[in-house]
Amino acid sequence: MPTPLIIDTDPGVDDAVALVLALQSPEVDVRAVTVPFGNVGVEKTFANARRVLALAGRTDIPVAAGAARPLVHLQEEWAPEWHGADGLGGRAAEFPEPIAADPRFAVALMADVLREATEPVTIVSIGPLTNSALLLGAHPDLVPKIGRIVAMAGSLGAGNTRGVAEFNVYADPEAAHRVLNQADVPVTMVPLDITMRCLADGAWISELTAGGPRCAALAGVIALYRLAFNERYGIDAVALHDALAVLEAILPGTLRTTALPIRVACDLGPARGATVADRRPEAQGPPVHVALDADTDAVLAEVLHRLLSFG
Repeated sequence: MPTPLIIDTDPGVDDAVALVLALQSPEVDVRAVTVPFGNVGVEKTFANARRVLALAGRTDIPVAAGAARPLVHLQEEWAPEWHGADGLGGRAAEFPEPIAADPRFAVALMADVLREATEPVTIVSIGPLTNSALLLGAHPDLVPKIGRIVAMAGSLGAGNTRGVAEFNVYADPEAAHRVLNQADVPVTMVPLDITMRCLADGAWISELTAGGPRCAALAGVIALYRLAFNERYGIDAVALHDALAVLEAILPGTLRTTALPIRVACDLGPARGATVADRRPEAQGPPVHVALDADTDAVLAEVLHRLLSFG
């Protein structure tokens, strides 16, 4: 039986790639797509998620808008320089018209999927963790229906936002703290430590471009992201941040994890959004399964293989 998935995403270039990856994987059944603010505002992320599903011809999957802002403090940093003002690398207008919107609030849709499920549901969070935090707080009765949460979140080393924080966590540290510091649902955290080692180079992108018209549309979205990555890091490649989290949800154990208590800095100082692992033997707190190692060549090959089936 395919694993039922809820994908919570803020498209976003790498989100679009990750969403297609899930749709092209028979091991999982995408039951819903929910959308928070994130790379751009929620009105754009919501339309973009529905554009990607339109490109995939998946009008059967409900897509609902969720949190338009963080739980507590306003979002201070967005990512148009990476994802374009439209969130799809300036290519949103080249996609089909978005599929119809589900009228439910994202958390209500998530709750309905959990309520109707007969087996544990995996939630893949590849944007700010606001919707997932709201779900855990508002529907404790449904928490046993969640098999695990796989989140592209955090960094134990260098961050990519304000120095020490990873973007998804920095966008809503309080929500990340709520999800990462609870013992009721297993959490796999896919941090920058591993995603920044999984770089799709020019040859990988060229192969995707040649895979068919829909693959070419997906590769076109990557172009601005590729330029921004080269400008910041001096590498002609892109990091497949969100695709790694989705692949781990599809094929559990793809990423090798270490169980560590994680604390999120929720103060307003320069370390806001930092994710700090407590490595002491006597460390207290619920362990998070932090993905720190993988066969990156095999991961890149597997992601490309699945995307090429998109045509």
